[in-house]
Amino acid sequence: MAPADEMVAGRPDVRLRPFVDRYVGYRERADLPLVRRESAGIFVVLILGWGAPLDVTDPRSAERGVTQVDSFVAGTFDGWCTTRTLGVGEGVELLLAPLAARRLLGLPLSELTNRAVGVGQLPGGWLARLRDRLAEAPGWAERFVLLDRVLGARLAASPPVDARLDWAWQWLVASGGRGRVGELADELGWSRRHLASRFRQEVGLPPKTAARLLRFQQAYSALSDFGLNVGPSAMGGPGCGPPAGVEQAGPAAALPGAGRLVDWAAVAVRCGYYDQSHLIRDFREFAGATPTALLASRTAAC
Repeated sequence: MAPADEMVAGRPDVRLRPFVDRYVGYRERADLPLVRRESAGIFVVLILGWGAPLDVTDPRSAERGVTQVDSFVAGTFDGWCTTRTLGVGEGVELLLAPLAARRLLGLPLSELTNRAVGVGQLPGGWLARLRDRLAEAPGWAERFVLLDRVLGARLAASPPVDARLDWAWQWLVASGGRGRVGELADELGWSRRHLASRFRQEVGLPPKTAARLLRFQQAYSALSDFGLNVGPSAMGGPGCGPPAGVEQAGPAAALPGAGRLVDWAAVAVRCGYYDQSHLIRDFREFAGATPTALLASRTAAC
């Protein structure tokens, strides 16, 4: 008999690791409706599930969500949303850097910005077929091998993204979201308007918002240093770390305050914010609560 709850992480084939950080297989039982608040993120969430369906709701617009699906893609989001499920959910979760997702999905991410879409609505039907094959596989190891094979073939058959756009993305990541957009445009020889247009089309969000989310993801991950078990977004499944190429600007463990009263001003400075109020504003916008409230809710749940 399968365990009631389990989570299994797998490393993709080495050739896929620049695009996919890891696979997370999960089985989770909810005897009562389970509602989670999911933070915004400059990454794409792919859930391929075969268990209980779930709903994804963006409080800003009902049209951005999806209901009663077991498998979906959520594009880059610049606001928090909620998921709701009931029953036994089982599947595999992947978090993808945006330009990797653009290649795998074969469509500009502007078509998925702030949207969750059932895999059956996406062109080609390959993700729906992959979901069915994953469900039929005898175990997690076999499922991860299947993902390696299918995703590897998909990437090999897809054209690379514009090298200048890829360089711009890597530049933003390397700066931890601290780099100035005007400086980036100058480095590329593009106008700021052209740079913003290309980012909106291919990444789904403009570079300034992407930079804000990169800073926020570092600060959000830093909460784990103060006792809050977090991942950027699970969208209904167990959380995992940010995808390859999204959060590389230094470990949260280097932040001050672990095991003590948190110095949010120090966290703000370390993560590239002007001040503490700037950090708290982004938490309210991107996570739906202040960092103190998130820590308090975690403590209350323990």
